[in-house]
Amino acid sequence: MKVHTKKYDMLGGSRKTLVERVGDGSIIARSDGPPAPKGPDDVVCPRFLELKWATGCPYSCAWCYLQGTLRFLDYGKDPHPQLFSKIEAHVQSFFDEVGIRPEILNSGELTDSMITEGETKPFSRFIMDLFGSQKTHKILFVTKSPEVDHLLDCGSRDRAIVSFSINSEPVARRWENAPSVEERIDAASRLQDAGFEVRLRIDPMVPFKDWKQSYSELLENVFTNLTPSRITLGSLRGSQSTINKAVDRSWAEYLEEKSDWGKKIPTTLRGEMYSAIITDLKDNYRYDKVALCKETLGIWRELKMDHRRIMCNCVR
Repeated sequence: MKVHTKKYDMLGGSRKTLVERVGDGSIIARSDGPPAPKGPDDVVCPRFLELKWATGCPYSCAWCYLQGTLRFLDYGKDPHPQLFSKIEAHVQSFFDEVGIRPEILNSGELTDSMITEGETKPFSRFIMDLFGSQKTHKILFVTKSPEVDHLLDCGSRDRAIVSFSINSEPVARRWENAPSVEERIDAASRLQDAGFEVRLRIDPMVPFKDWKQSYSELLENVFTNLTPSRITLGSLRGSQSTINKAVDRSWAEYLEEKSDWGKKIPTTLRGEMYSAIITDLKDNYRYDKVALCKETLGIWRELKMDHRRIMCNCVR
């Protein structure tokens, strides 16, 4: 199976030849991110490799973008894994043809990475066996699930990164139909103690009445239990298709600003929220491994953060 490459403009200004897709791109393909940003309204997002092993999610977060993204599929947002034999063929071709440049394959862009953990052959064991057979590339799990027992039974833990999406407790209770934040943090702690690299995504941040105190309490809970290798921050956003498909649209009242990526929280308020979290992390935890998710170049500059050295959730 042929591995296709392409030249990409990098955030630092250089051009590099990277893997574009494996075969037809149905399993492994580079994300359709925006071009390298030039103006203040341009979005910063590095092109990362997706492992499209499944679509859909069992959770029902009110703002889930999969509601709009998957609306034309016969099975919609219901979890739908690909055949493991097909996944293995594409992944093995990737291993065979891609040389010494390490890549991370994101398995949680179109699904929660842990949707099959209750099955006889869960995805985590299957994919960890594959990635454990080589020493160059890593698999990224992105999840809200605390079901990590199968991962804890796996070897080759240096071949995996596990990223948990978390939020403040009031936001999670109001808009996320998913396992509790406490359960997610506990699972993250167990994995880190077992030797896994653990990342966190605090996304989407919502500017409800007591947001500053609530997100500060979230950080205290996190750092009482673990020290993530990096934290990526994002704020509430939604395309019109997502808003239209949402059953509960109450969250959309916070979206007052239009952009090429849908509706967002006003720029000034987004900057204030990020600044509060970053300052809290620096002052109280001496922590600075922070990046922003799908945020504008203007916000990066306002916060005096260098987007060219981005270390966000989906990249090395």
